[in-house]
Amino acid sequence: MTYQKPLEVLLSGKTAWNKWRKAYADVQAFDPDLHEAQLREVDLRGADLHRADLTGADLQGADLREANLQEVDLRHTNLQSANLSDANLHKARLNGADLRHATLFRTNLKEADLSHADLRGADLREVDLEKALLNQTQFDEVNASTGDFSSLS
Repeated sequence: MTYQKPLEVLLSGKTAWNKWRKAYADVQAFDPDLHEAQLREVDLRGADLHRADLTGADLQGADLREANLQEVDLRHTNLQSANLSDANLHKARLNGADLRHATLFRTNLKEADLSHADLRGADLREVDLEKALLNQTQFDEVNASTGDFSSLS
């Protein structure tokens, strides 16, 4: 398998991407660079994107259900209306991310940095925000009917 640029592999599909991540284990050491990638409405369900650099990327409307986004860098990323249900965002950096109307149902956001993130209108039912950083995070009109937000006040 010849080496390909991370974005080229990701755009060829999540199956090829996950296979590439396994074949190039050394890539894990320097984090795949997907900085400012245009991934609007792309199907990344179940993709292994852990530790990837997606700063400033456009993931509006993307399907990221069940994706491994552990320790991913999503600073200033457009995630409007993206579906992140059941995704693992443990220790993810979401500073200044736009998550308006995103679906984060049962998402793991333990120890994630959501400082200055915009979560207006987001679905936060059953989300895990244990030890998450929420400095100046906007939560207006979120759907959190079954979530425990007592620690946010």
